[in-house]
Amino acid sequence: MREIVLDTETTGFEPKEGHRMVEIGCIELMHQLPTGRSFHQYINPERDMPEEAYRVHGLSIDFLSTYPVFPDVADDFLEFIGDAPLIIHNAAFDMKFINAELELSNKSIVPMAQAVDTLEMARRKFPGSPATLDALCRRFEIDNSNRTLHGALLDAELLAEVYLELLGGRQHGLSFASNKKTNEQVDTAKLIKNSKIAKKHREARKFPILEQELIAHEGLISQIDNNLWNQ
Repeated sequence: MREIVLDTETTGFEPKEGHRMVEIGCIELMHQLPTGRSFHQYINPERDMPEEAYRVHGLSIDFLSTYPVFPDVADDFLEFIGDAPLIIHNAAFDMKFINAELELSNKSIVPMAQAVDTLEMARRKFPGSPATLDALCRRFEIDNSNRTLHGALLDAELLAEVYLELLGGRQHGLSFASNKKTNEQVDTAKLIKNSKIAKKHREARKFPILEQELIAHEGLISQIDNNLWNQ
């Protein structure tokens, strides 16, 4: 099953007030494992950047002005997501911005039914507990130390891990942040190397059949009518 974990960054909270999307990040999962395929794009919003939004994601207009406007990347985005379920934290927020941008680009909107909201999943699983992405990373012991600012691709990577935990547990090998061995893995490798596990494999011991055992076996099968051994 193909799924897309998605996150966006914007200039504000409401597209109806003229706010625009400035970054979109997507991670592809296949059978709940990352495939290594992603879609990431900074977007020129063609407007100013409110200070409140800049403090959240650190994306300035000077930086964004060098990137394409959304209509220029809309087809690539739609091709990447296809009709796969979209895994989004607080899906209503991201979907209203995505569809506002698609409408401005004269493209068909993405149906809300295509979105899976991990915020709702977390609230059902842990009622009354904090359900922000940072809170869920802490709960599931997911390293989010690189998240000093919000970023669409980084947040999508973290959300992919959170999503799999919400489903019941991460698959082995799901790691976006680093390919380096952890201290625990290194210590385990040293332990195995220094233990009996790492010693040379011994040859199997031989157990020859005794003569009296052969006599007893022949006596047993002689009592069986039409036995296969004597045919």
